[in-house]
Amino acid sequence: MNLPLSFEFFPPKTPEGAEKLRATRQALYAFQPEFCSVTFGAGGSTQEGTFGTVKEILGEGVAAASHFSCVGATKATVRAQLTTLRAMGVKRLVALRGDLPSGYGIGGEFHYASDLVAFIREETGDAFHIEVAAYPEIHPQAKSADADLKAFAAKVKAGADSAITQYFFNSDAYFRFVDDALALGVEVPVVPGIMPITSSTQLMRFSDACGAEIPRWIRLRLQGYGDDAASIKSFGLDVITDLCDQLRTAGVPGIHFYTMNQAGATTEIIQRLQQR
Repeated sequence: MNLPLSFEFFPPKTPEGAEKLRATRQALYAFQPEFCSVTFGAGGSTQEGTFGTVKEILGEGVAAASHFSCVGATKATVRAQLTTLRAMGVKRLVALRGDLPSGYGIGGEFHYASDLVAFIREETGDAFHIEVAAYPEIHPQAKSADADLKAFAAKVKAGADSAITQYFFNSDAYFRFVDDALALGVEVPVVPGIMPITSSTQLMRFSDACGAEIPRWIRLRLQGYGDDAASIKSFGLDVITDLCDQLRTAGVPGIHFYTMNQAGATTEIIQRLQQR
Protein backbone atom coordinates (compact mmCIF):
# COMPACT_ATOMS: atom_id res chain seq x y z
CA MET A 1 0.00 0.00 0.00
CA ASN A 2 3.13 2.20 0.16
CA LEU A 3 1.96 3.70 3.43
CA PRO A 4 3.35 2.66 6.83
CA LEU A 5 0.74 0.66 8.74
CA SER A 6 0.57 -0.19 12.42
CA PHE A 7 -1.90 -2.21 14.48
CA GLU A 8 -3.10 -1.91 18.06
CA PHE A 9 -4.05 -4.87 20.27
CA PHE A 10 -5.14 -5.19 23.89
CA PRO A 11 -3.75 -7.84 26.25
CA PRO A 12 -6.04 -10.91 26.25
CA LYS A 13 -7.57 -11.99 29.55
CA THR A 14 -7.88 -15.74 28.89
CA PRO A 15 -5.79 -18.50 27.27
CA GLU A 16 -8.44 -18.70 24.50
CA GLY A 17 -8.14 -14.95 23.95
CA ALA A 18 -4.35 -15.25 23.75
CA GLU A 19 -4.65 -18.01 21.15
CA LYS A 20 -7.14 -16.01 19.11
CA LEU A 21 -4.90 -12.94 19.23
CA ARG A 22 -1.92 -14.98 17.95
CA ALA A 23 -4.01 -15.97 14.91
CA THR A 24 -5.14 -12.34 14.42
CA ARG A 25 -1.54 -11.12 14.52
CA GLN A 26 -0.36 -13.72 12.03
CA ALA A 27 -3.11 -12.67 9.60
CA LEU A 28 -2.19 -8.98 9.91
CA TYR A 29 1.58 -9.53 9.68
CA ALA A 30 0.95 -10.21 5.97
CA PHE A 31 0.74 -6.41 5.61
CA GLN A 32 4.22 -5.92 7.07
CA PRO A 33 3.33 -3.44 9.82
CA GLU A 34 5.91 -0.89 10.92
CA PHE A 35 5.03 -1.91 14.50
CA CYS A 36 2.22 -3.33 16.65
CA SER A 37 1.20 -1.60 19.88
CA VAL A 38 -0.30 -3.15 23.01
CA THR A 39 -2.58 -1.20 25.37
CA PHE A 40 -2.24 -0.72 29.12
CA GLY A 41 -5.26 -0.91 31.47
CA ALA A 42 -6.41 1.87 33.80
CA GLY A 43 -3.71 2.62 36.35
CA GLY A 44 -1.41 0.07 34.70
CA SER A 45 -3.78 -2.75 35.68
CA THR A 46 -2.81 -4.96 32.74
CA GLN A 47 0.94 -4.36 32.90
CA GLU A 48 1.85 -8.04 33.09
CA GLY A 49 -0.44 -8.91 30.17
CA THR A 50 0.80 -5.90 28.18
CA PHE A 51 4.47 -6.79 28.60
CA GLY A 52 3.74 -10.48 27.93
CA THR A 53 1.99 -9.67 24.63
CA VAL A 54 4.78 -7.24 23.66
CA LYS A 55 7.32 -10.00 24.29
CA GLU A 56 5.37 -12.42 22.05
CA ILE A 57 5.20 -9.89 19.20
CA LEU A 58 8.96 -9.27 19.43
CA GLY A 59 9.47 -13.05 19.41
CA GLU A 60 7.45 -13.20 16.17
CA GLY A 61 9.99 -10.86 14.57
CA VAL A 62 7.83 -7.72 14.55
CA ALA A 63 8.58 -4.37 16.24
CA ALA A 64 6.35 -3.90 19.29
CA ALA A 65 5.36 -0.69 21.05
CA SER A 66 4.22 -0.88 24.65
CA HIS A 67 1.62 1.57 25.85
CA PHE A 68 2.95 3.21 28.96
CA SER A 69 0.68 5.16 31.29
CA CYS A 70 1.77 7.17 34.32
CA VAL A 71 -1.38 7.58 36.40
CA GLY A 72 -0.52 6.70 40.01
CA ALA A 73 3.06 5.82 39.02
CA THR A 74 6.23 6.87 40.82
CA LYS A 75 9.58 7.64 39.26
CA ALA A 76 10.90 4.41 40.78
CA THR A 77 8.16 2.24 39.21
CA VAL A 78 8.52 3.92 35.83
CA ARG A 79 12.31 3.52 35.97
CA ALA A 80 11.93 -0.20 36.71
CA GLN A 81 9.43 -0.67 33.86
CA LEU A 82 11.71 1.15 31.41
CA THR A 83 14.58 -1.14 32.42
CA THR A 84 12.36 -4.21 31.83
CA LEU A 85 11.24 -2.98 28.40
CA ARG A 86 14.78 -2.13 27.29
CA ALA A 87 15.96 -5.58 28.35
CA MET A 88 13.14 -7.12 26.26
CA GLY A 89 14.34 -5.20 23.21
CA VAL A 90 11.44 -2.72 22.98
CA LYS A 91 12.40 0.37 20.99
CA ARG A 92 9.07 2.21 20.86
CA LEU A 93 6.66 3.43 23.55
CA VAL A 94 3.22 5.03 23.43
CA ALA A 95 3.41 7.43 26.39
CA LEU A 96 0.03 8.37 27.90
CA ARG A 97 -1.30 9.87 31.07
CA GLY A 98 -3.71 6.96 31.13
CA ASP A 99 -7.24 6.54 32.43
CA LEU A 100 -7.88 7.02 36.12
CA PRO A 101 -9.24 3.86 37.76
CA SER A 102 -12.75 4.55 39.10
CA GLY A 103 -12.82 6.29 42.45
CA TYR A 104 -9.20 7.34 42.04
CA GLY A 105 -7.95 10.89 42.57
CA ILE A 106 -4.97 12.10 40.54
CA GLY A 107 -1.99 10.74 42.46
CA GLY A 108 1.55 9.65 41.81
CA GLU A 109 4.48 11.73 40.64
CA PHE A 110 3.28 12.35 37.08
CA HIS A 111 0.21 14.50 36.42
CA TYR A 112 0.49 14.84 32.64
CA ALA A 113 1.76 12.77 29.74
CA SER A 114 4.31 15.55 29.08
CA ASP A 115 5.84 14.84 32.54
CA LEU A 116 6.19 11.17 31.58
CA VAL A 117 7.74 11.96 28.18
CA ALA A 118 10.28 14.32 29.77
CA PHE A 119 11.19 11.70 32.40
CA ILE A 120 11.64 8.91 29.79
CA ARG A 121 13.96 11.18 27.81
CA GLU A 122 15.95 12.11 30.94
CA GLU A 123 16.33 8.49 31.96
CA THR A 124 16.91 6.79 28.62
CA GLY A 125 18.05 9.42 26.12
CA ASP A 126 17.18 8.27 22.62
CA ALA A 127 16.71 4.60 23.52
CA PHE A 128 12.99 4.78 22.66
CA HIS A 129 10.91 6.24 19.84
CA ILE A 130 8.16 7.95 21.85
CA GLU A 131 4.63 8.18 20.47
CA VAL A 132 2.01 10.35 22.17
CA ALA A 133 -1.76 10.67 21.75
CA ALA A 134 -3.43 13.42 19.73
CA TYR A 135 -7.11 14.36 19.81
CA PRO A 136 -8.42 15.90 16.55
CA GLU A 137 -11.85 16.31 18.19
CA ILE A 138 -10.46 17.48 21.54
CA HIS A 139 -9.78 15.37 24.63
CA PRO A 140 -13.04 14.88 26.57
CA GLN A 141 -11.41 16.28 29.74
CA ALA A 142 -9.76 19.29 28.05
CA LYS A 143 -10.86 22.74 29.24
CA SER A 144 -10.92 24.04 25.65
CA ALA A 145 -9.67 23.28 22.14
CA ASP A 146 -6.82 25.73 22.67
CA ALA A 147 -5.79 24.13 25.99
CA ASP A 148 -5.86 20.70 24.36
CA LEU A 149 -3.63 21.85 21.50
CA LYS A 150 -1.18 23.41 23.96
CA ALA A 151 -1.09 20.17 25.96
CA PHE A 152 -0.23 18.31 22.74
CA ALA A 153 2.53 20.82 21.93
CA ALA A 154 3.91 20.37 25.48
CA LYS A 155 4.19 16.59 24.96
CA VAL A 156 6.12 17.12 21.73
CA LYS A 157 8.36 19.76 23.33
CA ALA A 158 9.07 17.29 26.16
CA GLY A 159 10.57 14.90 23.59
CA ALA A 160 7.88 12.98 21.66
CA ASP A 161 8.91 11.76 18.19
CA SER A 162 5.44 11.32 16.70
CA ALA A 163 1.76 11.05 17.57
CA ILE A 164 -1.18 8.72 16.97
CA THR A 165 -4.67 10.21 17.00
CA GLN A 166 -7.80 9.10 18.73
CA TYR A 167 -10.03 7.57 16.06
CA PHE A 168 -12.28 9.90 14.09
CA PHE A 169 -14.68 9.71 11.14
CA ASN A 170 -14.38 13.32 9.97
CA SER A 171 -11.13 13.86 8.07
CA ASP A 172 -11.54 17.65 8.29
CA ALA A 173 -11.05 17.45 12.06
CA TYR A 174 -7.74 15.65 11.51
CA PHE A 175 -6.47 18.09 8.87
CA ARG A 176 -7.48 21.07 11.00
CA PHE A 177 -5.68 19.62 14.02
CA VAL A 178 -2.46 19.05 12.03
CA ASP A 179 -2.61 22.60 10.63
CA ASP A 180 -3.21 24.10 14.08
CA ALA A 181 -0.32 22.09 15.54
CA LEU A 182 1.95 23.26 12.72
CA ALA A 183 0.97 26.86 13.49
CA LEU A 184 2.30 26.25 17.02
CA GLY A 185 5.56 24.95 15.57
CA VAL A 186 4.75 21.26 16.14
CA GLU A 187 6.18 19.36 13.20
CA VAL A 188 6.24 15.71 14.29
CA PRO A 189 4.30 13.18 12.17
CA VAL A 190 0.69 12.84 13.34
CA VAL A 191 -0.58 9.40 12.29
CA PRO A 192 -4.37 9.01 12.04
CA GLY A 193 -5.86 6.31 14.24
CA ILE A 194 -8.62 4.34 12.49
CA MET A 195 -11.39 2.28 14.10
CA PRO A 196 -13.13 -0.19 11.75
CA ILE A 197 -16.92 -0.18 12.21
CA THR A 198 -18.07 -3.72 13.03
CA SER A 199 -20.79 -3.20 15.65
CA SER A 200 -22.94 -0.12 16.10
CA THR A 201 -23.64 -0.55 19.83
CA GLN A 202 -19.97 -1.04 20.65
CA LEU A 203 -19.00 1.94 18.52
CA MET A 204 -21.56 4.25 20.17
CA ARG A 205 -20.43 3.16 23.64
CA PHE A 206 -16.74 3.69 22.87
CA SER A 207 -17.28 6.99 21.12
CA ASP A 208 -19.38 8.45 23.93
CA ALA A 209 -16.68 7.45 26.42
CA CYS A 210 -13.68 8.83 24.53
CA GLY A 211 -15.18 11.91 22.90
CA ALA A 212 -14.96 10.69 19.29
CA GLU A 213 -17.70 12.29 17.20
CA ILE A 214 -19.88 9.96 15.13
CA PRO A 215 -21.26 12.15 12.31
CA ARG A 216 -25.05 12.27 12.37
CA TRP A 217 -25.42 10.62 8.96
CA ILE A 218 -23.30 7.64 10.09
CA ARG A 219 -25.17 7.36 13.40
CA LEU A 220 -28.57 7.42 11.67
CA ARG A 221 -27.55 4.87 9.06
CA LEU A 222 -26.24 2.52 11.77
CA GLN A 223 -29.42 2.95 13.83
CA GLY A 224 -31.47 2.27 10.70
CA TYR A 225 -29.78 -1.12 10.23
CA GLY A 226 -30.91 -2.23 13.71
CA ASP A 227 -29.59 -5.77 14.30
CA ASP A 228 -28.71 -6.39 10.65
CA ALA A 229 -25.04 -7.28 11.24
CA ALA A 230 -24.26 -7.89 7.56
CA SER A 231 -25.49 -4.41 6.53
CA ILE A 232 -23.61 -2.75 9.40
CA LYS A 233 -20.42 -4.54 8.39
CA SER A 234 -20.82 -3.68 4.70
CA PHE A 235 -21.60 -0.02 5.42
CA GLY A 236 -18.71 0.17 7.92
CA LEU A 237 -16.23 -1.17 5.37
CA ASP A 238 -17.33 1.39 2.77
CA VAL A 239 -17.14 4.34 5.19
CA ILE A 240 -13.73 3.44 6.65
CA THR A 241 -12.16 2.52 3.29
CA ASP A 242 -13.26 5.91 1.91
CA LEU A 243 -11.87 7.69 4.98
CA CYS A 244 -8.51 5.91 4.66
CA ASP A 245 -8.42 6.68 0.94
CA GLN A 246 -8.96 10.41 1.61
CA LEU A 247 -6.19 10.39 4.21
CA ARG A 248 -3.81 8.48 1.95
CA THR A 249 -4.48 10.85 -0.97
CA ALA A 250 -3.70 13.80 1.32
CA GLY A 251 -0.31 12.28 2.15
CA VAL A 252 -0.67 11.22 5.80
CA PRO A 253 2.50 9.74 7.36
CA GLY A 254 0.87 6.35 8.07
CA ILE A 255 -2.32 4.69 9.32
CA HIS A 256 -2.77 3.09 12.74
CA PHE A 257 -5.62 0.57 13.05
CA TYR A 258 -7.44 -0.05 16.34
CA THR A 259 -8.06 -3.73 15.59
CA MET A 260 -10.00 -4.71 18.74
CA ASN A 261 -8.01 -7.98 18.46
CA GLN A 262 -9.88 -8.89 15.23
CA ALA A 263 -8.25 -9.28 11.83
CA GLY A 264 -11.29 -9.41 9.52
CA ALA A 265 -12.37 -5.80 9.04
CA THR A 266 -8.83 -4.36 9.06
CA THR A 267 -7.72 -6.94 6.47
CA GLU A 268 -10.69 -6.17 4.23
CA ILE A 269 -10.10 -2.39 4.42
CA ILE A 270 -6.39 -2.71 3.55
CA GLN A 271 -7.14 -5.09 0.67
CA ARG A 272 -9.73 -2.66 -0.73
CA LEU A 273 -7.21 0.19 -0.49
CA GLN A 274 -4.63 -1.91 -2.32
CA GLN A 275 -7.11 -2.38 -5.18
CA ARG A 276 -7.85 1.33 -5.58
